[in-house]
Amino acid sequence: MISAIVVPDPRVAYQILALNTEKAHNLKEKALEVIRMYRGLLSEDGSIRETDFAFHFEEAYYITLGLIYERRERFSGSAYVPILRKVDTFLSEPLPVALKERERRAELLESVDALVEPIVHSLRERGFNHPFLKQAVVSKVNPIKRKRIVDISYDEALNRMKRALEKLDPSTITPEDLAAAIAEEAF
Repeated sequence: MISAIVVPDPRVAYQILALNTEKAHNLKEKALEVIRMYRGLLSEDGSIRETDFAFHFEEAYYITLGLIYERRERFSGSAYVPILRKVDTFLSEPLPVALKERERRAELLESVDALVEPIVHSLRERGFNHPFLKQAVVSKVNPIKRKRIVDISYDEALNRMKRALEKLDPSTITPEDLAAAIAEEAF
């Protein structure tokens, strides 16, 4: 015997999904689940706003990361969560308009990541093999650090990171710098 709940209203199904106790186990799975839900809502009704489903999506950055994970399965989204959690907010526009903004935000994040990757590679070539090396590099250029109240936008935060990464010389980074960056993110 198989038990099933038949729900003719998809909106109720999204509520059940949001309350599901067996949620995705990692960031990538959760982000992909959210972007699938987002696309499902988008195909239903173009007047729905992101803010209408904030409870169901849980975090705005899941949408942005979901778009990246659809293209790049091995993207290291967790390195950016401390920043995204503070600057990536739900949009009040209807989903079709919001999706265009989300895609733009995803591209901006990928452009930051494109600057982080060569630095991480350079550090690995120098013998740095810490499992959180990428997080340490991202933390080093994080313009927000431990601020509780953030007064800069998504674009400003990521553009500041880009400028800092463009100036960062990997040959000047010491193990102590990385340890300090990792310790700072832990709080």
